[in-house]
Amino acid sequence: MSTKNNTIIYCTSFHSRFLGLMFQKTVKKPLCFPHCNSIHTFFMRIPILVIITNKNHEILLKKVVKPWRIIKPVKNGYYTYEFDANYLPNIQNNIFKFS
Repeated sequence: MSTKNNTIIYCTSFHSRFLGLMFQKTVKKPLCFPHCNSIHTFFMRIPILVIITNKNHEILLKKVVKPWRIIKPVKNGYYTYEFDANYLPNIQNNIFKFS
């Protein structure tokens, strides 16, 4: 799965889910956290675009989040994506598409 020139990294191990984008100065690769409906941005240095979808990739939340914030659990959220705050996702009919 890719977004323009970037590959989405699926964070499935404890280590990758724990670290996410903490301590990063830039978003080198977008991240996807399956089975995740909330996040925090503690120890992040930059704002990020967060998209939370259900299992069918229907968008439930799309928000730019600053460092040191919390996104509370989103009902029916299944995938959480983290992008550079300036990323413009491909959204059609409220469905998050990968291109």
